[in-house]
Amino acid sequence: MAAKAVKQIRSGAKSAARAVDGAAGSVRQAVAAEIIARRIEEDIVLGRRHPRERLIEQDLCDLFQTHRGDVRLALSELERKGLIERIPNRGAMVRGLTPGEVRAIYAVREELEVMAVRIIPFPVGARDIGRLEELQRQHGAAVAAGDLLTVFYSNLRFHQVLFGLCGNPCLIETIELLAQKVHGIRFYANAFPQSLDRARRDHLEMIKALRGGRRDELIALTRRHLKPSPEAYIKAYELRFGKSTPTGA
Repeated sequence: MAAKAVKQIRSGAKSAARAVDGAAGSVRQAVAAEIIARRIEEDIVLGRRHPRERLIEQDLCDLFQTHRGDVRLALSELERKGLIERIPNRGAMVRGLTPGEVRAIYAVREELEVMAVRIIPFPVGARDIGRLEELQRQHGAAVAAGDLLTVFYSNLRFHQVLFGLCGNPCLIETIELLAQKVHGIRFYANAFPQSLDRARRDHLEMIKALRGGRRDELIALTRRHLKPSPEAYIKAYELRFGKSTPTGA
């Protein structure tokens, strides 16, 4: 009986060890996939990967020195965000939005973002204004330095804080989801210094409008701020493909 009990204890210990190893492996894979997904997203935002560019699993495994399971999990996350698409028998590729799709997304974004700033409770507290000012300083410094990755992240955070002031979680989440879908077109405007400087100045004007409680001005700035990215992308798209939608787009 004692021998049987010892055997059961050992068996249980082995099962527990396997469970711990399995859990640790899952955590490791999730972390690796998150890093890979973020790197690919940054490459898309910075124009290092272009619309319709294929993402070959083995190439990504070699690049990140990892396994296909990690890469596939990362690609699933990017697909969920709307940054890539998977096509049967062709694999994954950077999502190539047509001008019509871009116009549709930005039309909805504009209305939702205007809705958010329209319901921000005024007056806005000094602490919230201070957070926006700090993010604007980070963004402005990155623009001056030509650090496009920091430009991207500081701009993203600025708008998360701005729209977060509306206090409507559903609206905030929807705005962020739509913004994710068009991360891949930001490069087309950010490639021009004048566009980056205009965004920087818009942020400053938005903060002034918030501080002064000028809601109509804030709404107008919100609409204007969205224009450069789709305009630059559509112009580049039509120069490459013409104004008619290419077959298979």
